[in-house]
Amino acid sequence: MSAEAAAALRLGTTVAKAAAQMWLGGRRREQERHLDMAGLIRLRVSGLRFQRGVHRQFEEIADAVYDRLAPYLEREFRGLDDGARQAVVDGVCDTFEAADLSDEAVLAADVNPAEIVRRITRAVRPPAGFGEMETRLYELLFTECVEYYVRIVRGLPVFEERALTELLGRTTSLGTEIARVLERLPDRSLFAPEGTDRDGDFRRRYLELVSTTLDETELYRRTSDRAGARVRLSVAYVSLRATGDDGNRRRPARTLPVLRPDMSDWEEPGTESAGMRVEAALGGATRVLVRGEAGSGKTTLLRWLAITAARGAFTGELADWNGLTPVFVKLREYSGRELPKPEAMLDSVAGQITGVMPKAWVERQLADGKALLLIDGVDELLDGERRGVRDWLRGLLTAYGSVRVVVTSRPAAARADWLRHERFASLHLDRMTPPDLAAFVRQWHQAVRELDDDLPCAADELPHYEQSLLTSLKDRPHLQSLAGTPLLAAMLCAMHLDRGSRLPRDRMELYRDALHTLVHERDADRNVPSAVDGRLSLNDKLVLLRDLAWRLSDNNRSEIGLEQAAVHVGRKLRGMRHLDEQDGARVLQQLRDRAGILRSPAEGRVDFVHRTFQEYLAAEEAAEEDRIGNLVERAHLDLWRETIIMTAGHANRPQREELLGGILDRAASEPRYARKLRLLAAACQETVPEVSEGLADRLEEAVSALLPARRPTDPPALAAVGPSLLRKMPRSLEELTPKAAAQTVRTVAMIGGETALGLLEGYAGDRRAEVVDALIEAWGYFDAEAYVDRVMNGLALDKHQVVLTHSAQLRTAGRLTSLTKLWVRYALEDLSDIPEFPALEWLTCSEINTLDLSAVTRFPKLTLLQFVGCGSSRHLEALAELPALRVLHLPLPAFDDLPDLPNLHQLGFSSFTAETRLDALAPYKGIEYLYMVGVPGSQIPDLAPLSMLPRLRHLALYNFGALDLPPQHFANLLPGVEVTIR
Repeated sequence: MSAEAAAALRLGTTVAKAAAQMWLGGRRREQERHLDMAGLIRLRVSGLRFQRGVHRQFEEIADAVYDRLAPYLEREFRGLDDGARQAVVDGVCDTFEAADLSDEAVLAADVNPAEIVRRITRAVRPPAGFGEMETRLYELLFTECVEYYVRIVRGLPVFEERALTELLGRTTSLGTEIARVLERLPDRSLFAPEGTDRDGDFRRRYLELVSTTLDETELYRRTSDRAGARVRLSVAYVSLRATGDDGNRRRPARTLPVLRPDMSDWEEPGTESAGMRVEAALGGATRVLVRGEAGSGKTTLLRWLAITAARGAFTGELADWNGLTPVFVKLREYSGRELPKPEAMLDSVAGQITGVMPKAWVERQLADGKALLLIDGVDELLDGERRGVRDWLRGLLTAYGSVRVVVTSRPAAARADWLRHERFASLHLDRMTPPDLAAFVRQWHQAVRELDDDLPCAADELPHYEQSLLTSLKDRPHLQSLAGTPLLAAMLCAMHLDRGSRLPRDRMELYRDALHTLVHERDADRNVPSAVDGRLSLNDKLVLLRDLAWRLSDNNRSEIGLEQAAVHVGRKLRGMRHLDEQDGARVLQQLRDRAGILRSPAEGRVDFVHRTFQEYLAAEEAAEEDRIGNLVERAHLDLWRETIIMTAGHANRPQREELLGGILDRAASEPRYARKLRLLAAACQETVPEVSEGLADRLEEAVSALLPARRPTDPPALAAVGPSLLRKMPRSLEELTPKAAAQTVRTVAMIGGETALGLLEGYAGDRRAEVVDALIEAWGYFDAEAYVDRVMNGLALDKHQVVLTHSAQLRTAGRLTSLTKLWVRYALEDLSDIPEFPALEWLTCSEINTLDLSAVTRFPKLTLLQFVGCGSSRHLEALAELPALRVLHLPLPAFDDLPDLPNLHQLGFSSFTAETRLDALAPYKGIEYLYMVGVPGSQIPDLAPLSMLPRLRHLALYNFGALDLPPQHFANLLPGVEVTIR
């Protein structure tokens, strides 16, 4: 433990002991002053069980004080040596021991920490011999500790000796509650700026208000009233990803169904996003415009920045933001009136104390570069007011050039270069990756736990809800695809909790709720000025959006020019006779700015933020306008697949009969598209509420014609039909050929869910090699632990290679005692992470950050050892303890360090260059196969030394440049050796 940590721990213990003495000691405190906390508790509390419980609670309180003081002691007063720091800490503890901190003294000072400090300073002689820096640190630490002491004793329940048993029974969470109180305390005196006499006091009070007021957020509203209670934002907050923003964020049109990904997407950090954590992105700039679509977390990010700055709790890339004073400005509060001057910037968060603010206090924070200006919601102002925001910011930055500023907006309201002349960097908040989404679900449920009496379910049921939702997200790709923003993810969490772990049977209700939230209800709830200014109802907006979605889909497009879109909107408005607004361009701008599902992917263009919304709305329009024949004609086109499936859900019964009957008719008459059309008809069963008996029979016949799967392309196509297909899957694979059985396993795995896992468990008794390989591969689609217990442990693995794609599999793989061949395909930190496998013969690792070969001695039976894409290696001498090793591939040609390997017959190295000398390979006379992977573009080294390898039969060369040498060159150089060049 460092000296600073030890000092913080001692101070925490001193404060906690003082609180315990006041709470337990009462009027006998003077007699018990010199008892330690354990002795005091033994004296005043009867019963060992209760003594241990109270002692634990006060230890937690000591830890909470430690957590607050340790960062300060590590950062501040670094000019003091350890001895001087220790003397200061001793002085603070001695003063605490000597001070009168009884309940009478605290009450006499009106429970005011500043007054208590003044009284103790007058009554207790301060330590002698301190210099200026020691005195300053002593004053700061003592003042801080008194503040914590007052906070703690305020949080302690009333002590009555007669009610001891009952009281202690109600204090099981006392330490946690006190820690929560101290956590909310703001960044205080250790960072307080030197200014006028009242500046530090006001800043202290202001930061406490920011820390408390902004640290509240509301769980998604469309749950029960109880689930809509307010919770701590600092608990619910999840770090998001951001990328540099050039204003052009096009997305490829989706032409194939969303397929269920394997679990590696959830367990390993998201590789599909090039973005960095937003905190890291912010840390590299002083002026940032953060853009993001509706519900992407812009306001939550600013609130988190404000409360973290208030508490001085930044870490990592933002650590140097500690000491800044957050100023949070909600622009929507200034619609229709002048934007705030500095002295009015605190009104929205701290209006109740601005009357006692020292004159020009905000200006001093700005001028000294101590302010963190957080400007929220450019898009929430009316269009004509947004230019004023830029002028207002320009004026502020001209006057206070060193201030840090973060501004947020939806992309439609502020282009990426909107503040370019003010030297703002632009960031875009990305959609959540699967690991981000998993973290969000866990944090959301953690926030719900703090509702205490307002919990919407029993507290011990929350882990079940959390895990159930994560399982649903992993098994149902449409849920994962939709929940890409914090807003929609919160909607799913709340819906799942409110409905007792039941999400909608199909996607239709889910998409409808998401659309209603984004298009209208969220802005209406928040009274956003730029939304209130419009006169369109929810239904009006949906009518216009449906028409636009159909026009895009009808022309096989995912985006359209703004001018052309405005023309379409104008034509639709002319038929909506109840509306006075007829300006298509103006209404389109309102929809783009506030509807939440339109965006501008590039200048002058508009599209839907998610392809799903375009397909859902186009499907609804198709049903409304009875365009069923049009859809039947296009049913063989991949681009129309999702729209047709959702039209089946929107349609009335005659339309469903026409749509599905027409698709099956085409399947019967057009052999070229028969399979694709039957798959589509089967997939429509997900959304249709009911069909006639005759159509049900035809659908059953169509599904039967698709099974069993035989070709490698069959499983993803069949899995897209959805869970309903599992009813048709065989309970045993005995009657299927090995090829059909393996493809059946893959189909079931890609569908996923508990029913699928049960089927695979029944297949585990099949010993055919193709089936076992398919079952091993299917592990990647399920919870690693459950799959090992129910499927993998029933397989004979001794002749099969097991491939691990994520870390959760490795944590459970140690149970597979029959495993002999292992390939770790994801990045490992260290070879020692691999558990011991007594029978392991093959080990392949795709990537290792630290390749320490001393760990391979745990696998003495290895015959094959391969490392691909790894860095340098060390402790090669450990290979000598693998007597059976026959195949070796290492990352670098460290020939000189290789031990004697008498049985080696196949050797491979990476990172060859023209300078690599091959003489060191001469001792390995038994090598028959040699693989040389060059640094891309490098020249082939001198191959002449290879003639000393009498048994060499094959040489493979990869990545080398200038490989245009004639084959005769190698034939003369290495007679009898087959050379492969790639």
